[in-house]
Amino acid sequence: MKIRDIDLGKNPVFLAPMEDVTDPAFRLMCKRFGADMVYTEFVSSDALIRYVNKTTEKLKIYDEERPVAIQIYGKETDAMVEAAKIVEEAKPDILDINFGCPVRKVAGKGAGSGMMKTPEKMIAITKAVVDAVKIPVTVKTRLGWDDDNKIIVELAEQLQDFGIEALTIHGRTRAQMYTGEADWTLIGEVKNNPRMHIPIIGNGDITSAESAKDHFEKYGVDAIMIGRASFGRPWIFEEVKHYLETGEKLEPRPFKWYLSILKEQVANSIERLDERRGILHTRRHLASTPLFKGIPNFKETRIAILRSETAEELYAILDEIPDKFNITE
Repeated sequence: MKIRDIDLGKNPVFLAPMEDVTDPAFRLMCKRFGADMVYTEFVSSDALIRYVNKTTEKLKIYDEERPVAIQIYGKETDAMVEAAKIVEEAKPDILDINFGCPVRKVAGKGAGSGMMKTPEKMIAITKAVVDAVKIPVTVKTRLGWDDDNKIIVELAEQLQDFGIEALTIHGRTRAQMYTGEADWTLIGEVKNNPRMHIPIIGNGDITSAESAKDHFEKYGVDAIMIGRASFGRPWIFEEVKHYLETGEKLEPRPFKWYLSILKEQVANSIERLDERRGILHTRRHLASTPLFKGIPNFKETRIAILRSETAEELYAILDEIPDKFNITE
């Protein structure tokens, strides 16, 4: 699969852009475990053109994580064009436009998946951004606003005609948010549309190596994107890539190995931010990691982990888990 001249290989697996998740530390960790492309947290066009420090920090990328895409969102064409030009100066491999975020503070204001209500405006913004920059422009969106307005098949053709070079589709409507099961039927329909010639990337409910392989085979997508299943589990990319290449599941590693990866993730986040922000940024991963699921009577330890305010305190709690819960594997 290629996006312009970026060769991503066969059956590539991407890390989805996620607010407060895909900072450089986590992107580099996922890259290390085999993610073929990573995306930044989404960047507000309005904040970017005002040069808000917290927003401009999100443009920082590293050569080790390439290919990397910077994602922007907004509802005003002029602001999106100006933001796109600023992003291009940061030299990402790809500029991605977010037309998929369903949260109220974004979609409720007409940006993100709120654009599914005004597809003509979405098209106008896309065309203007494509015309404004020289790097490849891609789009991430959803099936439609709700079950009665699933417009993705026709919309995909229009987005392609106005110059995007790949399309990521999350298999839910905005109304679904992240509930229910992702419906890949229309993703497959877009991919199998003879008029479509750009890569189609499927997103939604890829939670295991087996589900990744199944979705590649069943829907014929060019790539898949993993989002929430990567929380506290950056090694999922290694599991998926191994299974896709060999047809066999990767042998599980010892509990302490997985624990060391989570500790490293915390340390990397602290190094790139600071102790307080680094710990806050990794709490989502520590709360969601499947590593601790199924451990009897773990509730108090989980609470202690999430209340930790210093690295020393957090590492001490994590280090005592194997002996405290008699985990020897």
